[in-house]
Amino acid sequence: MIPKMNKPGLILSFFTAAITAAGGSCTAFAQEAPTLEPAEIIVFAAKSLNTVMDGDIIPAYNKLHPDITIIPSYDSSGTLMTQIEEGAECDVFFSAAQKQMNELEQLGLVVDGTRHDIVNNQVCIVTYDGSNTKVTGLENLASASSMALADGSVPVGRYTREALVASGLVTAPEDADGDVSLITTQEISEALGGLEINECANVGAVTAAVSEGANEIGTVYYSDTYGLEDRLVILEKIPYALTGDVIYPAAQIVNEAADQAQQEAAADFAAFLASDSAKSIFDSYYFDTDVGTDASHADAHEIPS
Repeated sequence: MIPKMNKPGLILSFFTAAITAAGGSCTAFAQEAPTLEPAEIIVFAAKSLNTVMDGDIIPAYNKLHPDITIIPSYDSSGTLMTQIEEGAECDVFFSAAQKQMNELEQLGLVVDGTRHDIVNNQVCIVTYDGSNTKVTGLENLASASSMALADGSVPVGRYTREALVASGLVTAPEDADGDVSLITTQEISEALGGLEINECANVGAVTAAVSEGANEIGTVYYSDTYGLEDRLVILEKIPYALTGDVIYPAAQIVNEAADQAQQEAAADFAAFLASDSAKSIFDSYYFDTDVGTDASHADAHEIPS
């Protein structure tokens, strides 16, 4: 049985009202993080999240809960979704697109009430430092000698295809029924005058191909350029008007093998990802945290200094 979450907002409101009525100040009050039993949870996260997750998000959570061991697994969201559908053990899924989370939710694999929109991201056209490319953005992609591009099942590959169609550079085939992810790499190459395209399995592979100079240009997320400022040059940040919002949702996943402690830790970590403390970290890694208001558990996840 999936445990019910407490309502820390109600507790905080009660104490705030009590302190205010007494003529005191509540500005220094912060609710303590919930007590969790030691547990180990498996987190499936999009490849574009590995730097921020390993660098700061997981360590920050472990400051609050040192007895919770988080085992991350990174790959394209489509690959991770398929693994979950095929029965791979997973406690939290952090996707780079809504499509994969929607499919898992339709299959009843997402725990009710635990899904949160965490960050937005922006697709960028990048080149390597010193490439002397003539490409300045979408309008002259065909000027490149080669391009690294994620396949259509990968969120960044689908968002790139959205932009190419929206800008009139590529026409979605009729048999794709409006699903741009079905546009093949060969079709894109032909639409761009025979541009050589290196089809990649995930955004990490695209980032590596361009930053190492194997391909002249590629499309990655803005957050993927973090830490590579001396190796990658951003040629264009593609407007959301062309790609649509690039929302990353996270949720607890139904895991029949998980015990009570593991389920509680998974629900709490999913909530932590939506907290103000986590948002400040995502901001520093070039993610856009303006995805609407989700105040649940914000006070319960204040990271100690």
